[in-house]
Amino acid sequence: MQQPDRKREKLTIILAQVFISCIMAFLMTFCFSILPFGFEAGWFGQWMQHWLTAWPVAFLFSLGVGPIAFKLSFLVMHRAAGRF
Repeated sequence: MQQPDRKREKLTIILAQVFISCIMAFLMTFCFSILPFGFEAGWFGQWMQHWLTAWPVAFLFSLGVGPIAFKLSFLVMHRAAGRF
């Protein structure tokens, strides 16, 4: 049986965080761009500007929050497994 490649797993997690942060920032800035004013003139440019600002911030936060979320998930799942 082949051993998992730790470096490849780490890179996969970081790549997943890039995709997750991109998509989440994209959707959230879309919602926050149209909720207050709707689809007024210039909304698309404003949305793209907000998204380009939010994505790097979301990615950096995901790098910090990701490991905490994985640890919490692990703890919850192992406690839940012990109850069943």
